[in-house]
Amino acid sequence: MKRNIIYSLLIGLLFAACNDVDLTTPGGIETDMTDILIPEGAADGELLVKFDPGMTEILDQVAAEAPAMTRSGIPSTDEVLRILGAYQLERVFPVDPRNEERARQNGMHLWYIVRFDKNTDLKVAVSNLRRLGEVSKVQCNTTLKRVDNAMRKPVAIGSERLKSAPRTSNAHFNDPGLYHQWGYVNNGGYNFAQEWAPTIAGSDVNCAEAWDIYPEAGDPSIIVAVLDEGVMWNHPDLTANMWVNEAEEYNSNTDADGNGYAGDRYGYNFVKNTPVICWSETYDTGHGTHVAGTIAAVNGNGEGVCGVAGGNGTLGTGVRIMSCQVIDGMYSVTLAQEARAIKYAADNGAVILQCSWGYNSALSNMMMGYTPGPASEEEWGGLYPLEKDALDYFIHNAGSPNGVIEGGIAIFAAGNEYAAMPAFPSAYSKCLSVAAISADFTPAGYTDYGVEVDFSAPGGDTEYYGTIGENNDGTDWTKPNGSILSTLVINGQPAYGYYEGTSMSCPHVSGVAALGLSYAVKMRRHFKAEEFIELMKSTARELDPYYVNQTKVYHYNHSTPGYSTVQMNLNDYRGKMGRLIDAGALLRAIGDGAGSEMRVPNITVAPEATYSIDLARYFVDGENLQYDVTMVDESIATHTLQGTVLIVKGLAEGTTTATIKAGIAQQTIAITVRKGNGNGWM
Repeated sequence: MKRNIIYSLLIGLLFAACNDVDLTTPGGIETDMTDILIPEGAADGELLVKFDPGMTEILDQVAAEAPAMTRSGIPSTDEVLRILGAYQLERVFPVDPRNEERARQNGMHLWYIVRFDKNTDLKVAVSNLRRLGEVSKVQCNTTLKRVDNAMRKPVAIGSERLKSAPRTSNAHFNDPGLYHQWGYVNNGGYNFAQEWAPTIAGSDVNCAEAWDIYPEAGDPSIIVAVLDEGVMWNHPDLTANMWVNEAEEYNSNTDADGNGYAGDRYGYNFVKNTPVICWSETYDTGHGTHVAGTIAAVNGNGEGVCGVAGGNGTLGTGVRIMSCQVIDGMYSVTLAQEARAIKYAADNGAVILQCSWGYNSALSNMMMGYTPGPASEEEWGGLYPLEKDALDYFIHNAGSPNGVIEGGIAIFAAGNEYAAMPAFPSAYSKCLSVAAISADFTPAGYTDYGVEVDFSAPGGDTEYYGTIGENNDGTDWTKPNGSILSTLVINGQPAYGYYEGTSMSCPHVSGVAALGLSYAVKMRRHFKAEEFIELMKSTARELDPYYVNQTKVYHYNHSTPGYSTVQMNLNDYRGKMGRLIDAGALLRAIGDGAGSEMRVPNITVAPEATYSIDLARYFVDGENLQYDVTMVDESIATHTLQGTVLIVKGLAEGTTTATIKAGIAQQTIAITVRKGNGNGWM
């Protein structure tokens, strides 16, 4: 969730299915519907239904016979659909043959969009479907709405103006904006501080130490999916670090890689169901581009700003940004489209899910215009079961057991309602919740907080450092007012500018996570996602020592003349802001041997087929090592080496082993030759 644009994701209810019940009321309609609430924004004539796993074979058979499904093939369900005037059933998640097996293992194939007569009362539809034993979950397909927060807009700066920014002599990179990116390197003494609001050296994510340890500052094999407004993929400070689906031609009508999405070269626009990533519609704010820049703006190119994991300006450095667009101008995704975006990220290589959005906090103040969101994990999971299923899919299935990380990391902004509980989904125990701090370690005035928060990071705070009634237009470098500088889009053109919010703290954490995983690639360390998260937490810094007594803020009034300051009781935040993410400490721990060594995976190959694997990925400094491979039984398989690439050819069905020597290191793997699904890792 962000400071300037709040996504008010309006509530949709799960109605749990009961056992089969005969439809004996007149017309087949259940009459008791007192417990059914239809949320604002629910699509007419549309529901999301998850079928019982026992219905898989029937659903598959019907889909094979008639891909444009009008009936489920389940007699009792079809009778209800007939009553509702149903005309289409569509799988929520398109078939991706590369990942269909694991999608089925996770029950994703059981989710369907059911479309029926728009004049049908949604309460009637829910009431009847939830009574079927063949249906496990029913919810409305609500559109996720955003509400513009008029309190503060981004402060834009043109590219040329940014070049005139002062430089710091000890900067790691030559990007002119780095001097003002205090969230990375805060040396204290910034002149945007008020008398009572100092800046304190070290109130940052410690990029200085991290970049000293790891000058490459990012590896392209690490992909971060940005679920937000569209990322301007041709922004001059982002384009080199964008994820590119090489198999696809941008905006093509052909699904060249067969993943269910045609033309998805830089990601996908899930709002309009098109590969065209958009950033210039009315009401677009550049928010997604700003978030992406904090993670991976190109470092060392002498232009604009830096990214936490933006590389060093040379080929083969910098993490990659995948744009999964869920906001397009005034339009937003439905819950079904949001779930598709999350699964798409996992299935196409992303290992970090960057989400600067969420529902309102359950403790947000209705007097301030907020509609409180879910109050517990149980309530959220009941209200949004499809969203939870999709997030669980990403968390459990992103990455690879043979890669640097097994599983995915979902990172969400805590929210900006001044509330003592973070919003969902950030409050979900399997996601990471990020609160915002100012340039002196204290909580940003607007941030949500609570025991559910995992991390804090710089988010900016004009309520703390701003001057009442003064809006800095970016032309005076002495008045950045404590906000976060990054890439931006203004009137469809590339730019730079300041934003604030937990939306801005969230990508700091995503960037640090991506930087840590990149360094793990270099050091050939492997982690399970939960192990890496624990390492992030154990290396982060305590904030509670700073949370004593009180401090002043222009609470909710930073741009309105005539208001006096209010006191923030810092004691209220103790134990409720998580820990301050620390890139340097994280990289030190990885360098000291955290995780486990990468292992060359076992190989399965068909007779007369070949399988290739680059051994350099599995040994430290693997690109510069000499390799020697010994195959125990060459009647089953043979091998050749082409530089660092091992090529195994299957001869006869059976199993053997191969010993790989790389410098002083040695590993032994199993080679299985069998007919069936061809090549692949065991």
